[in-house]
Amino acid sequence: MFAGSRPADQEPDSAARPPLVRELLLVAGLFAIYKFGRQAANGHVDEAFRNAGHVWDFERAVHLPGEGTVQGLLLHNETLVHLANTYYATVHFPATLLFLGWLYWRRPRHYVWSRRVLAALTGAALALHLLFPLAPPRLLAATGLVDTGQVYGPTVYGGTPATDSMANQFAAMPSLHFGWAVMVGVGLVVATRSRWRWLWLLHPAITLFVIVGTANHYWLDSIVVAALLSVALAALRLPRTEPVGHIPWPAAAAGPYAVPAALPAQSGDRSPSYAASGAGR
Repeated sequence: MFAGSRPADQEPDSAARPPLVRELLLVAGLFAIYKFGRQAANGHVDEAFRNAGHVWDFERAVHLPGEGTVQGLLLHNETLVHLANTYYATVHFPATLLFLGWLYWRRPRHYVWSRRVLAALTGAALALHLLFPLAPPRLLAATGLVDTGQVYGPTVYGGTPATDSMANQFAAMPSLHFGWAVMVGVGLVVATRSRWRWLWLLHPAITLFVIVGTANHYWLDSIVVAALLSVALAALRLPRTEPVGHIPWPAAAAGPYAVPAALPAQSGDRSPSYAASGAGR
């Protein structure tokens, strides 16, 4: 009776949970590929700045809003700038890992789907990092933007981008900060049934405000990663749960006045043909 209205909080999909050790190794391997892939794209300094100029000119040509407008809102309050830098530096990886961990224990079917989408998105992003190195707007003098991480702190990047051994500062296109945040928000909206679940979309909204306001990304970085995520979501659909089978009623009980299919003939009874024809009278 209530099988069709069972909330997502009680979904009986624990059989879809993959082995924990295998998943830990898989996620660790994907993270290592992500880090090494970004490092492999490092070193293309001149090309990254040329591409940055092209992106900046393109955004102005198509009349995208200036990144400086968002940064101006942050620079009105030093505490707000510090909070934005902290959000950029500390929320990206932990939020994604917590998202995957919660799905693994509570929504295994959604976990497998989300992990596949994130892996596909990250792979496509790494390919773009290699093909299109891009200096962020905070490093491009033509933007007139402030490197809020270096000025106000905290920052995850070194002061000399060309020799930064901890992170590739020329991998701005596309923004995995925004792409992962959108997947976290969408994944939680899909996996839960609370009427407040749409508030999860605040995470990608805040992330977009932060990455643009701190001058770590252009608007175009977010647009491109959103397009890549849309393709991944269209190609990798959430698998449907198998419907629970129902035991069919016997054919003889299909109607309230059903006549038994075969009764032994008795003396004095009507013939079967006569009984069948007379039943409708």
